[in-house]
Parts: sequence; structure tokens; C-alpha cells
Amino acid sequence: MKYLIKASFEIDGRVEKHDIIGAIFGQTEGLLGSEFNLEELQNKDKIGRVHVDLKYQGTKTTGKIQIPSNLDRVETTILAAMIETVDKVGPYAARIAVETIEDLRAEKLKWIVQRARELLQAVKEQEPDIKEIIRQVTQKAETPVRVIEYGEDRLPAGPDVEKSDTLIVVEGRADVINLMRYGYTNVIALGGAKEKVPNTILNLAKNKKVILFVDGDRGGEMIIRTVLSQMKVDYVARAPKGMEVEQLTGKEIARALAQMVPASEAAKQYNVKELEVTQQPEATEVQAAQAVEQQPQTVEAPTTSAEAQPAVEAAQPTSASAPAKAVQPQPAAETQPTEAPPQVEATAAQQLPQHAQAEAQVSTIVVPRQVLDVIKDLKGTLEAVAYDRSWTEITRVKVKDLYQWMQQLEPNKVYAVIFDGIITQRLLDVASEKGVALLIGARIGSKATSRKGDVVFMTFSDLS
Repeated sequence: MKYLIKASFEIDGRVEKHDIIGAIFGQTEGLLGSEFNLEELQNKDKIGRVHVDLKYQGTKTTGKIQIPSNLDRVETTILAAMIETVDKVGPYAARIAVETIEDLRAEKLKWIVQRARELLQAVKEQEPDIKEIIRQVTQKAETPVRVIEYGEDRLPAGPDVEKSDTLIVVEGRADVINLMRYGYTNVIALGGAKEKVPNTILNLAKNKKVILFVDGDRGGEMIIRTVLSQMKVDYVARAPKGMEVEQLTGKEIARALAQMVPASEAAKQYNVKELEVTQQPEATEVQAAQAVEQQPQTVEAPTTSAEAQPAVEAAQPTSASAPAKAVQPQPAAETQPTEAPPQVEATAAQQLPQHAQAEAQVSTIVVPRQVLDVIKDLKGTLEAVAYDRSWTEITRVKVKDLYQWMQQLEPNKVYAVIFDGIITQRLLDVASEKGVALLIGARIGSKATSRKGDVVFMTFSDLS
């Protein structure tokens, strides 16, 4: 259809839809000859079905009429004027007035233009990076350099870590692989977040210019604090905010290294105490290029840092790097009241660098027996249960909606969340922001390594 006739009507009596349509067809028949006979026009698909919306106001009937038209513009206006000649519906006087004649093709054209813009934007976003394509085409066809295991700690490293006068320290094997993909062979990994920098790196870094390259998240900040407090570092570089070193392209790595800052400046920014670094002047792009023999290089900070790893007190003291454990206590002696329900205690101690261990605090979380029973029932349901500080159930949500639900929480309203899912880094971050003290999940994700000291987290198996 090309046009849509819209008209309003008022009738001095109560009538039905078929009465109005019959009056329109009957009173216009033969008025302008057979060419404008509505029944014939409908049979030839020149007009569409007449649509009537009505309502009653006392003894009167009012409403709207819509008639689609496939006639040309002039014929459509004649048809609209002809409808206004209807002055009776049954025994009642009637008044019909055409309000608008809409050009449906114009509405379709607007939609086409809008949709074309959306498709064009999608095509632009898919355009390849020409410089990256050129790099790939012109890159030498040579056997890729293999990652080696260096030193007594067997740390992932590039083959040139010994002979190069510049050393790039990153978090893990994936970061080493990514840097070597773009020609950085003087790189070595910390081997994951640890409380103590491996001796292999401490010995290797002597008489070398050291660049610490970390992720652009909280885990990166933790790595900076840990490493700067334990070894000499000359410069610190970071991946763009929210990105990891293993995700960066060659261009992004070069940009990040060109923006590296002296370690002394980074130490002030992150409040590192007892910093054992040599003061360095402000790094410029030229100095950055000279500092790295092949290309600028980066270090990714693991999302775990020893300073925020929660450890849970068990029958015997656990190591600082052990995952959170909760041990159900054995029944007490006869002097303990038998009616008291068994409790599960989880003690979370934040592991700090040696110079700050004296300030460490210990908190205790008690999990009631009825909550342990809920955990057993949760397995396989993909649901999450939220509790307040008195361990009263607040609500239940689907695990797939848990992150969005936690984002909308009022701060300090929820004390603990137990769910049949994976504890991820973003859940830990939002839990910290919202004042949630405890997360218990089916398992811990591989990226959930940035453990904030104010959030205790563990798995179902830790409570078994």
C-alpha cells in the first residue's frame, strides 16, 4: 500500500463497527461511477481492509477509521473526500472528517535510511587494521622462537634474557608468548602472583635495566606493590585500562612501553614502602626505544597478589599462598551444650609484604549448619542465595543474572552470596564495592586471582 487515510467520526447514537463500514460502502456506491466503487476497489487490491476503532460516549459513538490505499495520490485524495459525504449510520446522523493521508512509502524510506546507517557502521567496525596486515605480510617466514624454562624456578622466558642488558618482567607464560610473538625475546615471567619474587629473577636482574609491565587492572597494581618492595626496578609500564598484556597487539605494546614511568614515580603513586629502586629520570619515547633492544616490551600483572590472598584457618597453619579453606570443627566436649548447632568457621587473613605484616588483621566468619544444608541443595541448580549478617535469606537469583543484580545492590545490604557457579574476578570486584564479605561458589575461575583482602571467597569443597 502507498497511502493510509485516517479519519475520525461522530454518530448521534450507539452503533457497531459493521454498521459504520456498511454505511461507508452503501452511501458511496455509484457516487463517482464504478471506478470508485469501494467493493470493486477492494477486489482489485486497490484499497485494503477498512479498520474501525470506536467507543461510546453517552448515547453517541465516536472513533477512528483507517483505509489503506494503493491508488495514486490524486485518486486517494478523491477517495478520502468521498468518505466525508457519509452523513448517516442507520437511523442516526453521522459526521466523518479526514484528518491525515500518510505516505507509507516515506515512512519506509526513513526506516531504510536508518537501517542503512546501522549497516554502514557495522561494516566500518569490521574494517581490518591495514598496518597490522602489512606487518603480517612482511614478517619473515621463520620458525617462531620457543619459550624456554629458565633458572632453578623454571620460569617461562625468552631466549635472550641472559645476554640482553634489558629485562622485561611479566606475570605468566601467556604474556611471554604474546611479547615473543612481536619480537620481544628478553622477557621473563614471575610465574603467577607470589608473595616473594623468585630468586631466579632477583639474580638475573642484577646489572640489567628492568622494566616491569603489568595489566591495566587492580591485579596490576598489586603486582607493582609486591615487586617494587622486593627488587630493583627501573621503569614501570601498564597495559591500557581494563586490558591484559596477553591481549595486546604489537602497536598497543609499543605505545604502552613508550609511556612507561620511572619506578620511583610509580612507588609514590601506589604508596610502596621501603622501595629499593634506583631513582631514574623521566622516561621519554627515545629512552624507551633504547631501553629495549628489539622493541618496547611489557609485563602483565597477575590478578592475584599475595598481599590480598585470603587464607582460612584450619587444624594446622596453612601456607600464605594456599587457597581459602573452611574446616568444620569436631563436636565439642560434653561441657558444650548439646542444643547449640554446629558452626563452620572461616578465618581470612590478608597476606601482606614483610614490612607490613605487623599490620595484618584477622577476621572470622561463622557459617551456620542450615546454610551448609542449603549449599548441598544448591548444587546443579545454577542459582544464587544472598544472606544478611544474621544469615537470614534475602533473595534468590539465577547465576546468569548475579553480576547485574549485585551491581544494583545497596552497599552493605548483603553479607554473603552462595551460588552454584564460578567465582570470577568481576564478581570479586563488585562484591568489594558493595560491601559483601563472603562469596562461596562451585569453583574459582582461572582469572580470579586479584583477591581483595575485604572479600573472603571459597568453594563448596572447601566446606566439605
